[in-house]
This record gives sequence, C-alpha cells and structure tokens, in this order.
Amino acid sequence: MHSPKILVYRPDEVEYYKEIIEKQGITNIYTASTLEEAKSQLPTTEVILCWQFPLELLETPEASSVKWIQSMGAGVDDLVKHPSIPNDIQITRIVDQFGTPISEFVFGYMLYLANDIARTREEQAKRQWTPFHAQLLSGKKIGVAGLGSVGLEIVRKARAFDMEVFGLSMSGAKADRVDHHFGPDQWKSFVQELDYLVLTLPLTEQTRWSVNREVLLSMKPDATLINVGRGALVKESDLIEILQEGHLKAVVLDVFEKEPLPIQHPFWTMPNVLVTPHLSGPSTPEGVGQFFVQNLQKYVEGKPLQGVVRREFGY
Repeated sequence: MHSPKILVYRPDEVEYYKEIIEKQGITNIYTASTLEEAKSQLPTTEVILCWQFPLELLETPEASSVKWIQSMGAGVDDLVKHPSIPNDIQITRIVDQFGTPISEFVFGYMLYLANDIARTREEQAKRQWTPFHAQLLSGKKIGVAGLGSVGLEIVRKARAFDMEVFGLSMSGAKADRVDHHFGPDQWKSFVQELDYLVLTLPLTEQTRWSVNREVLLSMKPDATLINVGRGALVKESDLIEILQEGHLKAVVLDVFEKEPLPIQHPFWTMPNVLVTPHLSGPSTPEGVGQFFVQNLQKYVEGKPLQGVVRREFGY
C-alpha cells in the first residue's frame, strides 16, 4: 500500500504528535518546528499535518510534491486566504470534535450569568445573606449563528433547557433543526428578540464583521453576546462603543481579532465583558492524531476525506 511521506509541523509538542501517530502503525513521518526545519524536510513530502505552518514555503520548488494539508484545528481562514497554496493541494480541517467542549463552555457561562454566581461569590466573601431570584434559561430565546457541528450541539443542549431556538446559517441546510431560521442577509431580524446570541460561524469575507454596530444595537439592551467562533466576526471597535453606551447585559469572548489579546485592550477591564484565552474548543493531540490517522487511511485508499475545505466558501 502507498506510504506517503508525512511532515508534522507545529511550533511546540511536535514530537508528541508524531509519537501518537506512530502508535497507530503509521511510518514515514518527519517533524519540523521552525521554517528552516520545514524547508529541509519538504522535498518529497506528500502530506502535511500542521498548525501555523510557514505557508510561504509552499511557493518554493521544495513543496512541489505536496498534495494534502491537514490542519490541526477547525479554523482555516489563514490557509484559505493565503495565495501561496496551489489550487491542486487539498486542504482539510478537524471536524466533529469541538461540539461537546464548546457547547459546555457556552452553557457554563450562560448559567453563570443567569444565576448571577459572581454576585453570590461576592456576598459570600462579605458573609452577607441576601436572597434573590435567579433567572432561568427555560423559556429564553437563544440564537445560534452557524449551524455546523458545533452550532448544532449548542442547539441540542438548548432543547434540553427548554429554550426557544433561533438559527442563522449561510446555506439553510439545517433550517429544520431550529424554531426560526434566518439567512446571512437577515442579521437584524435574527438578533432582535434574542436573550443570548452565540457565534460559531467560520471567518470568511462574507462573515467578517457581521456583528457590527447596526446589528449590536438591534439586540435587546439586556441581551448577552457569546463569541466562540472567530474573533473578526465581531467588529470590536463597535462592540466597545455600544458597551460604553450601556447596551448589552454581558459579553463572553473566547476569540478576538488579535490574539493574544493585547494587554492594553479595553476588554480586559470592562465590567460586563468576560475574557477567556481561546480555550473553549481545544485541539488535543490525541483527538487530532485519531482524526488524521482515519483521514490518512481514506487518502491512501483514494476515498473522500473528512473535513474537506471548499475554498470558494472559505471553510
């Protein structure tokens, strides 16, 4: 059976990824953590498993043998928009591994906010007994922008909490999974009744800055925004302005236009913004390794791969 040369590239932990894949009986694996190492290993390489690969190398003669790039993550906007990747190189991304952790992250913060746990912790520290009525998620309206595997898992959990579910997607293929569906030209109508807006969309030229001032001001003043998709789905300058104006109850941000979030960024100190360091959907070495090995088997057998990126759509 055909055994292509595989290059595993990652700035850190690259040997651990190699070890995990080798345990599955895969051989002919090489590793690189720097541009120089990658360039030296590229000749005759057919398959690249990578995170933050120096894409300019794909324009060099050394990369002429590359046929398939498997990203270690779900987001591939950097790969799709880079002009250095020839059209004959197939790109795939990790799919169907992030729904559980991201949805639990989303509902963890929704419950945290609905139950005002920050308040109870503050009053406990003061030894202060002040009963109050917490909110319920039941009966609230949640909007999920992006109905891929992550969005659909959030929808599934929202059903368990007896929430009314709104959805927005590019294709409408999963419109039957939500109570109310909206298309990409209906953002204002989509958000206007929501108690919670959750973003799980990929970043494309069509989705960039979808959530701008106009959309944000169309939301209810006491609504909550949660972004676990890509940072540039939200126009941050507009979000800062409307928060300073007192609009929106809370914002939970796990992704940002620039990461790591600059230390001087206003989000760090805004009282109704919860910042997390892009941790809602972790790519584990074990999960990535399992996905890659399964895809590699399909590749050598000439079968369709999982997670194929359609460049015309941007994901």
